[in-house]
Amino acid sequence: MTKSDFGRYQACQFFLQILSALTAGLHMLSLVTVAAVPEHRCFIEGLDNSSYGYFPWNKEDFLHSIPLTSTGDLDSCRMFSSTEDNSSVPCNAYVYDRTYYETSRTIDWNFVCNRRWMGSIVQTIFMLGVFTGAVTLGGLADKVGRKTVFCWSALLQLIIGVAVAFIPEYFSFMVARYFLGIFGSAGSYICGFVLTMELVGTSKRTACGIAFQAVFASGIMLVAGWGAVIKDRQILQIVYGLHGLIFIGHWWLLDESPRWLWMQGRCGEAIDIVAKGLSTNRSGIPIDKDYFLQKAKMQQSADDKTSAGLADLFKTPNLRMKTLNVCLCWFANSLVYYGLSLSSGKLKGNPFLMLFIMGLVEFPSYIVIVFLLDRLGRRSITSTLMIAGGLCCIVAAYLAQGSSASTAVVMMGKLFIAGSFAVIYNYSAELFPTVVRNSAMGLGSMCARLSGALTPLITLLDSFDPKIPAVTFGALALISGIWVMFLPETMDKAMPESIEDGENFGIGDTWFAQCAGRRESTELESPEQMVPLKTMDKK
Repeated sequence: MTKSDFGRYQACQFFLQILSALTAGLHMLSLVTVAAVPEHRCFIEGLDNSSYGYFPWNKEDFLHSIPLTSTGDLDSCRMFSSTEDNSSVPCNAYVYDRTYYETSRTIDWNFVCNRRWMGSIVQTIFMLGVFTGAVTLGGLADKVGRKTVFCWSALLQLIIGVAVAFIPEYFSFMVARYFLGIFGSAGSYICGFVLTMELVGTSKRTACGIAFQAVFASGIMLVAGWGAVIKDRQILQIVYGLHGLIFIGHWWLLDESPRWLWMQGRCGEAIDIVAKGLSTNRSGIPIDKDYFLQKAKMQQSADDKTSAGLADLFKTPNLRMKTLNVCLCWFANSLVYYGLSLSSGKLKGNPFLMLFIMGLVEFPSYIVIVFLLDRLGRRSITSTLMIAGGLCCIVAAYLAQGSSASTAVVMMGKLFIAGSFAVIYNYSAELFPTVVRNSAMGLGSMCARLSGALTPLITLLDSFDPKIPAVTFGALALISGIWVMFLPETMDKAMPESIEDGENFGIGDTWFAQCAGRRESTELESPEQMVPLKTMDKK
């Protein structure tokens, strides 16, 4: 590792940037605890004194009041209309298991049985917020800067994250969750990731990108940890929201991306940041600012001064095909990832422990990927892990729910899909040119959040057949995993800068061509187009 790749300056900036992953993971799955769905049954007059209870229920006491399911358990949603009549009716009120949850939005608003969809809609609305943030804030960051969008998103997630705890009404709660999705799990996270990819050297891009996903998983584990300690859902949400305080110092400490500044023609600012970085790294390399400013003017006069945007991803055939392929990859990864994560409450055992393990199980995948990604490449690892994760989903669908085998296969599936989801962040950042990189990442994240928004609704299909959600998740992962084989490899390649670079990058390079020995070069014709982070070191 060289100092120019990852010295003191990059380490300090990376620490500031990666904190966005912690709060993104925290807010993404906070409803698993804040709106937890505990075991429940009908409230029976004369037998129950309150909505408090403890599972498992004493079945013998309720055999004359509550019908049994096909598995021999008490029905969660229906009761007999009378002791003399075997016909059943929906519950008028509920008794909730308070073993793990004292309060939750689900308990407060009875989001169970025929109102279960209302709880799912809240998570869907949040994901639509993340979807909106990915669409709007990704493009905005390409125009006004990564730091600007990062810091304002961080401030707004702090305000909304705390305020949402005090909202007593359902529709207002959904609106607040929508905006929390925009700023809490989209704005800062996407910009933080792009800032990292544009700052660190090629040799450390993999480790830093995977570290982002590991910290995201730590956010999920933090959800479980706080949920196990704090039983009041309002205080719990306040604690989640207050994590936004860790971004207060970013307004002064975080630097803008020198790559972005250079491509925007703000070369003086870019050179100043690079000089600051070299000084912090104690490299001893002098910088001739006038020389690089003159060089920038020559480049600007030679290049067409056109602004690039999201539409440019679809104007040329090679870039368009890569964009569609990556979009499906994000969509499928997110669908399986959140489908498995949100199912943690259905696994037998302590729900906080299950959620914690759901986050923890990702770490072995990340550790292995860090060692293998720069040896085996992005394409083969992404494809293999997606296919393996998809197969796990399909296998789990045909195992008894709650069994040890089912739980083990679900955890394996989460391990595989977390790995591919982590790689696709790096892969996307390396496939697309600098002028539209944030827009491309935003588009990919948009597809991921769209599938994330659909995930809670797809899980409702288990009312028709418990196998439908898992088989749907698995089939999409398999299809996308096979199509990824047609993407070019980016390992040890300079990231493209212009739209022309992005179009020419990786033409003819597929997994099948590589196996046939016909792999073509994906090197850019003009590496001199890279920003001065490299050229200054060579100067």
